[in-house]
Amino acid sequence: MNEMVKPAASDDGIVTCDACPVLCRIRAGRTGACDRYGNVNGKLARLDPFVVTQKIAERSGAMVPFAGKDWDGKLVPGAPTFVTGVGAGTTYPDYKPAPFIVASQYDGVDMVTVVTEGIFSYCGVKVKIDTDRYVGPETAAVRVDGEQVGHVTTAEYGSQMLSIGGVRHLTGGSKKEGVVTCETLLKLCSGEAVAMTVDEGEALTVQAGRPPIIAGAREERMRVGCGSATIGIFAKQWFGHVDEVIVVDDHITGVLTEHQAGRFLDMPLAGIRVRGRKSTPGRYFQVAEPGTGWGGTNVKDPLEIVEKIDPKNAKPGLRLLMVSTTGEHAEYFVLDEQLKPQKAPMPAHLRMTVERIGENCEPALSTVLFMAGAGGSLRAGVTENPVRLTRSVKDALTRVTAGGAPVYVWPGGGITYMVDVTTMPAKSFGHVPTPAIVAPIEFTMRRDDYAALGGHVGSIRRIDDVAKADRLQVQKWHAQGPWPGAPLPKTPAE
Repeated sequence: MNEMVKPAASDDGIVTCDACPVLCRIRAGRTGACDRYGNVNGKLARLDPFVVTQKIAERSGAMVPFAGKDWDGKLVPGAPTFVTGVGAGTTYPDYKPAPFIVASQYDGVDMVTVVTEGIFSYCGVKVKIDTDRYVGPETAAVRVDGEQVGHVTTAEYGSQMLSIGGVRHLTGGSKKEGVVTCETLLKLCSGEAVAMTVDEGEALTVQAGRPPIIAGAREERMRVGCGSATIGIFAKQWFGHVDEVIVVDDHITGVLTEHQAGRFLDMPLAGIRVRGRKSTPGRYFQVAEPGTGWGGTNVKDPLEIVEKIDPKNAKPGLRLLMVSTTGEHAEYFVLDEQLKPQKAPMPAHLRMTVERIGENCEPALSTVLFMAGAGGSLRAGVTENPVRLTRSVKDALTRVTAGGAPVYVWPGGGITYMVDVTTMPAKSFGHVPTPAIVAPIEFTMRRDDYAALGGHVGSIRRIDDVAKADRLQVQKWHAQGPWPGAPLPKTPAE
């Protein structure tokens, strides 16, 4: 049911697919290299479902996402319907309008949604891994099946970050590198688990919306904060129950009695000095090397970071709690007559505070954000003057979505966007063997704005006509953003 002009079959029944630059020649009953198009009765046809989303009304009349328990997966007459780019087809070759340019109404406003699937070579994913464990040095190569598919990028608060894909890996290296990179992106965007390794780092398994596995261990929680922040959060709960607390962290290790929080509580200095470079009182950098031990360091025994114990301040019987930023590691010590820390049973109140650190840690997840730039040929499917589409997006006249899911459009030139793949319909992504990723994208605006930017007004179709497609699949609206078919609010200048 693809709306593109379909090439006629040759005398031997072979059709040439023009949906991407590969130009597969497909025999009767077979599919092209991407498995998205096939030769059906001598004509080129799109094979996988064409997805629309709907929301329906409860008996109260309020519009909610699929509250009806008896819904059978079919279109609900009269319910708001949004046509996504999933399964729509592409604008390739570049001379034709987008596969679907759909008219609809929202609260009495005439709207147009331009629906297509982009073929993206300039694309990749940003993977956020919620853990303080070390995965590898910044800029280190990330590999799948021995091929570099990306690199470790700048860590964020409580999370390690990977950049996977990009045009250099898809097309700038060997054929195998491009194929493996494309397969990796497709799996990550489709919510599948991918095993990878980091040069001079760890083996990882990441999957969108699932806990990461690092060096064979499943992560359960991300840290509550750095060591200094943890001191600030829990200082009052420790006060009176312990004489010193050291929170071990790869970034900033905190020492309670030196820290501003301890000074505020008038706690006497305990005289336990940790290794590393002192930043400000009670805050230390570089107490150990990065690793998979305590607090994202390579420390297995926390006493390794204790540089000295000063008898001017430390006294026998001094109570010391050492804990990591997730509460996963914790030990309680009491100084003996020689001022040496001796492990002791942890008092119940301190055990409660350690458990509370864990309670305040959010679950560790892997987040996959697809990122791509909508280029010239894709924009030409919207308007004969593509720069007007870019300006319309920047001027907040046009909403960009991906499979109906909300996206973030980067400032600056072009239409560079990011989307959380877990908010998109199932099986939103595909590939072509150039190699490149195929992803849905929609542009929604008021009808008069579409005409003003030089849109393909003659190709507009009614949404009721589109809904008659024989391979139509209706999916539930995810409701994690505004209804994608609604107009953007008018600015005061308008």
